Amino acid sequence: MAINAGCDLNCGNTYLHILNAYEHGLVSEETITESCTRLFTTRYLLGLFDDNEFDSIPYEKVECKKHLELSERAARESMVLLKNNGILPLDKEAVKTIGVIGPNANSRASLIGNYHGTSSEYITILEGIKTFAKDEIRVLYSDGCHISSPKTEALAFDHDRISEAVIVAGHSDVVVLCLGLNELLEGEEGDQGNQYASGDKESLLLPESQRKLMEALSHTGTPVVLCMMAGSDIDLSIAKENYDAIIQAWYPGARGGKAFAELLFGLYSPSGKLCVTFYDPECDLPEFTDYSMKNRTYRYLESKPQYPFGYGLTYGRAKVCDANLAMEEMEIEAVVENIGDRAVEEVIQVYVKVMDSEYAPLHPRLCGFKRVH
Repeated sequence: MAINAGCDLNCGNTYLHILNAYEHGLVSEETITESCTRLFTTRYLLGLFDDNEFDSIPYEKVECKKHLELSERAARESMVLLKNNGILPLDKEAVKTIGVIGPNANSRASLIGNYHGTSSEYITILEGIKTFAKDEIRVLYSDGCHISSPKTEALAFDHDRISEAVIVAGHSDVVVLCLGLNELLEGEEGDQGNQYASGDKESLLLPESQRKLMEALSHTGTPVVLCMMAGSDIDLSIAKENYDAIIQAWYPGARGGKAFAELLFGLYSPSGKLCVTFYDPECDLPEFTDYSMKNRTYRYLESKPQYPFGYGLTYGRAKVCDANLAMEEMEIEAVVENIGDRAVEEVIQVYVKVMDSEYAPLHPRLCGFKRVH
């Protein structure tokens, strides 16, 4: 049905059955040939059969110093500081004990997400913090909970590690709580081709095991910095109300723990911005099968988001002092000043909206951005 309707390409395994379909008279040889011609003409025009610079990359370039530095930079610049009551960056002189808690604290799976290669080295959040702290800061650790199951051990009671996590928090000056998802829990809806057949999330909530842990730590009195590792919008209500800081770390890559630790202690300032809308948990989101844009994305959202698209804090105070638009060139010249007391990077964003069209999106859309130091 698909190939007869003009769908030339399938990225799963469905089209492995084309020969069988042909033998049963469901598709003609002419249709298959026409489809192949279109596909390979496109590849030919794209230059995929020509020699190019990528054909001669030596194997020694894999994990070379330059590429590793670029990966670390990408991890640092993508992490988004969503909340900070002044606790960050952590003062290495003032903090004597850090409690690192959570199912993603020492997890390789939460570093790489899905669609990943294989690294020769992985640095988890726990390992990154311990390396940065050296012998100057005591680092305590607890799983706190299983990433999705009620218990970490088969013979244990439900929520068997929460008491340990509370004890760790009680003996720490600050807690770094590492929660979120991994490729076992989020993937492509209905796609049996991904490794774990994981699909879309059922809701914006974290698994119950993690929510129980969040609640327990909110009552300890110890300051908490949340490190959220996930590839999508998560309900951060508990953290927004009770925790001292929130960093959306996404899936930061094999050495993401190093990048996170450097941000945590202020070697760099966070500069990432949200590339998706974090919806308010009370927002009435459309059904998965609803293909309209109503109440979807920052362009059509009809309610206030929990954190808006493009949002992200730094450790400094950048201010746009002046901006002028040259209409003919459609260029904007802006003056940005850092009125804080530390160097930062900031991403200046420009949004545009067509004012005289009924077909324009409800809200302005991002049309340009520039990172400035």
